[in-house]
Amino acid sequence: MNNIETITLQVNGKPKKFISQMNLPQFLEEMQFNPYLVVIEYNGEILHKEYWENTFLKTGDNLEVVTIVGGG
Repeated sequence: MNNIETITLQVNGKPKKFISQMNLPQFLEEMQFNPYLVVIEYNGEILHKEYWENTFLKTGDNLEVVTIVGGG
């Protein structure tokens, strides 16, 4: 039997389950977001991309992912 630990996060206002020990780049890949076209608010603060790799998600974290859209 597969015994994978999961965590529950709030993502854009909705609860979602993910595997534990996931960092922000892995989260973005799982959610199919382009990391070059998003801004992430992590627990109420904009998180600069230099911190993404070392930010591991935990149950109760609140993420708002804003996609940058170009237009003219």
